[in-house]
Amino acid sequence: MSKKIKVWGRFSSSNVKKVMWLAEELKLEVERIDAGRQYGVVDTPAYKALNPNSRVPTIEDGDFVLWESNSIMRYFCMKYGGEAFYPVDPATRADIDRWLDWSLSILVPVESPLFLGTMRTPPEKQDKATIAAGTQKLGEIYAILDRRLEGRDYLVKNFSIADLGLSIFADRWLRNPFLAGRPLSARLSAWIARISPRPGFQKFVGGPLE
Repeated sequence: MSKKIKVWGRFSSSNVKKVMWLAEELKLEVERIDAGRQYGVVDTPAYKALNPNSRVPTIEDGDFVLWESNSIMRYFCMKYGGEAFYPVDPATRADIDRWLDWSLSILVPVESPLFLGTMRTPPEKQDKATIAAGTQKLGEIYAILDRRLEGRDYLVKNFSIADLGLSIFADRWLRNPFLAGRPLSARLSAWIARISPRPGFQKFVGGPLE
C-alpha cells in the first residue's frame, strides 16, 4: 500500500478495537487518530463530512471512506486477503453475517447500557436495580451464545470476524467486576480462552477495562 489506512476512533471503543485487531491479523498498515468522547473531533464539520453520525470508527482508505465497524471488517477481509476470517462460501459467510447482525440487534442494545452504567459510572452513582435487571437480561442473551458454542470451538467453523467482533463484548461481560450476579458459562469462558492468546486480542482487548 502506498498510504496508511486512517482509522478514526479512540482506543477504548469496542468498535475501534474490532477494526484495529483485524488490521493486526491482516498485517495492514494503519494510522489510528484519536476521536470521540474525551477527544472530541466527531462533532466537527470536517469529521461529519466523513461520518454524518458523529461516531467512531471511520476509515479512510485512499479516497474511500467507510463507517460501521462490522462493514469495515468485511471490507478489510474482501479487499486485503482475509478470506480465512470471512470465507467466500455463501452459507459460511451468511452464518458469520448472522452473528454480526445479532450482535447489533440483540446483544449491544442491552450490553452497552450495562457497561456504561458500571465501568463508566462512579460506584456511588450506579443504579443497582437497573444493573441487576440488565445483568439478568444480558445473561439470557449470552445463554444463546453459550448454546451455540456447544460442541464447537468457534461460532462458525474456524475463527472468523464473528468471533473477533463478539468476543470483545463477551470478554468484558466476563471481566466486569460490578456484575457479581452474572451466570457462569464454562463454554463462553473456554471460547474466550481459545481466542485470547491471539496477538491482536492481547494488544487491543486484553488490557484493563475502561
